[in-house]
Amino acid sequence: MSYLENDILKLRAPEPSDIDLLYVWENDPEIWFCGNTIAPYSRFILSKYLETAHLDIFEAKQLRLMINLKNKSNKSIGTIDLFDFDPYHNRAGIGILIADKTERRKGYASMSLELMIKYCFDFLGLNQLFCNIDTENKESLELFLSHGFEMVGIKKKWNKRGVDYFDECFLQLINKKNHQ
Repeated sequence: MSYLENDILKLRAPEPSDIDLLYVWENDPEIWFCGNTIAPYSRFILSKYLETAHLDIFEAKQLRLMINLKNKSNKSIGTIDLFDFDPYHNRAGIGILIADKTERRKGYASMSLELMIKYCFDFLGLNQLFCNIDTENKESLELFLSHGFEMVGIKKKWNKRGVDYFDECFLQLINKKNHQ
């Protein structure tokens, strides 16, 4: 097995053929608050992104991988992202979305996060991962906390949805292998 797969799923690079799926996911207002999206994405913008998806994380400073189930004809169910990659400080932000609502709460996010942590720490040699999670997103908070992330701060009234403002948690996972 590689760093990016297990017996159940595989994390893979996005392909041009994923544009229709990404278009649906990126334009679902129900999940915009997870990524602080406030406007729809056009197919043109997504196609431009896919044209540069071949760049490695050191060039692009980000990495998006599709989450595919191995046992369902390689069905794509979501994405996992590294963003704000900083090679000097050896850190990156991480986010995950199981966009296929029929595949949520089945452990796929946990498996994907586990694979990505191993990839980041053992292959890329990162010192830390961080994430920002709305305090109302209890499932995501539980997911990251169960994988060793620590809540190190709360940004008060950080994100606006409608007319209300919501707090956001800042979580970090330090690579213990770098600090033994």
